[in-house]
Amino acid sequence: MRAFSLVASLALALPIAAQQIYDIYATIWDRSQLFTYTNLGSSPINFVSPGAIGDADIVVNDAQVYQTIVGHGATLTDSSATLLNNLKNANSGTYWSILGYLFDPTDGNGGAGLSYLRVPLGASDFSASVYSFDDVSGDTSLSSFNINKAPAAVFSVINDIKGINPYLKVHLLPWSPPGWMKDSGTMNGGNFLNQYITTYANYLLKSLQGFQSHGITAYAIGIQNEPENNNPTYPTAIVTASQEAQIGTALRTLMNNNGFSGTRIIGYEHNWNDAGGYPVQIMQQAPNAFAGVSFHCYSGTDDQQDTFHNAFPSKEIYFTECTGSNGSDWWSDIKWYMDNLFIGSTQHNAMSVLMWNLALDSNGQPETPGSNSCNPPCRPIVTISGTSYTMNQEFYAMAQSAKAIVPKDVNGPFGQRIGVTVGGSLSWALVVGAYVTARVSSTDWLRYSIVVLNWDDSASTTWNPQPVKTTIEFRGMQAKYTFPVGVTTLWWYAPANSNGPLHSSNNVTETNAHFNSTSASFTPTPVSNATGSSAAPQFTASVSWSIASASTSASATQSTAGADKSVPKVRGARWW
Repeated sequence: MRAFSLVASLALALPIAAQQIYDIYATIWDRSQLFTYTNLGSSPINFVSPGAIGDADIVVNDAQVYQTIVGHGATLTDSSATLLNNLKNANSGTYWSILGYLFDPTDGNGGAGLSYLRVPLGASDFSASVYSFDDVSGDTSLSSFNINKAPAAVFSVINDIKGINPYLKVHLLPWSPPGWMKDSGTMNGGNFLNQYITTYANYLLKSLQGFQSHGITAYAIGIQNEPENNNPTYPTAIVTASQEAQIGTALRTLMNNNGFSGTRIIGYEHNWNDAGGYPVQIMQQAPNAFAGVSFHCYSGTDDQQDTFHNAFPSKEIYFTECTGSNGSDWWSDIKWYMDNLFIGSTQHNAMSVLMWNLALDSNGQPETPGSNSCNPPCRPIVTISGTSYTMNQEFYAMAQSAKAIVPKDVNGPFGQRIGVTVGGSLSWALVVGAYVTARVSSTDWLRYSIVVLNWDDSASTTWNPQPVKTTIEFRGMQAKYTFPVGVTTLWWYAPANSNGPLHSSNNVTETNAHFNSTSASFTPTPVSNATGSSAAPQFTASVSWSIASASTSASATQSTAGADKSVPKVRGARWW
């Protein structure tokens, strides 16, 4: 009996004792590490019986399971697609290296696994010219509709990214209806006219069909980017909440009848500050048409997402646009992005975080001629200069966050947010997001990830970056780690919670990507890749699958003890 008790005790204890941290990604304030991977090998961090807590104490509560994070990413504007395609023609190796570093989701590879692209329908403020897919005035039959007015590079780049990351979600969205559907008669500014509600719904359906003809089935579609923005210098439009609700209702019926029942309609697409207004109104008027709404960062605060969530807790929330500007401070930007977007917005129920342009040149170009939307120039995720490139601070904040939620297994689900709190004398120094990623096999242990911002840098006074000695509490066990000033992502594995299977407050149906074969490897150059020859690409893949505005809030500054929470420069001219 004694022997049985000892064996039984060991059997019960081993799964807990075996929880170890091997994998760490870090981006440090001084850029000494940039999305740098460390495998602890023979010296993992063990979860052991708890002792005294550290200066900060992270408590992970996997009994609290919230929304699925379906992917992070950016917007593939016409300008972004054109720059990337030009690079592909000039130096295909560099092109594939960039795409691999950005989008490769393969476990164990160095890619960030970005999985969400927003794509304009027609011109935006980053296009070579102003156009819609039907610029023939009064063409209510849409007989002149032509999806190929978009640059061919848009379709080819998306399909290249799909070859690297078959989990890719594409979110289509117009910056303006055709000009003849508005009182201005032009794409730039003006009010949408009620008489074209049905015509515009058909226009959006044709857009879905047009992308599908290029091998791209949309995850989501929106009615109007920033529907309260009437800037006359680039494609914008005023679309009222009542109009958007009517368009959404008509479009939902058309989509259901034409093979797009699985594609979401996402409403609003504008700033946090009106979270209790426009998005609530469209849900009140058309709850069956819209799966959810999305937000931008240019006015208001991330916690205002809760206003919408509290009114419609079963509806989805996405965060789909924010940008940095040339000349802002690298580390200050990363702090703001983590606190307000990649950790902050998701803590307020966002299922994705997207930045603005995926790629631009060093001057924030090419911008649509005459547009004043970016002053100072907008900074993209990756800056392309000829055949060289630089990953910007937006990438590193996003990569640290995306790595925590990409599927662990082929065909596996994305991560879900779980409960986490921070205590201890230096609790203010850490901002933490926690996630669990389920597995394809019920016998495989789940992956538990935390993304930790340490902003104990005394930036507002003497500048004195301090690492924080931290304990991590999980299911009654404790691990210890000292977090440097920067962003750290780490994870461990544990059996499923005895409380039962994972669940979510959002009913999210993932699009599964079925691989037949995968062979992928690449060697990323994180910061800058100098001009090279047209040698073989650094990333090669063989994959096949089947698919089953007023002034900005940036002037505000908050300070919590030693943490500098200054908001980075963002586009103040983005909304009106």
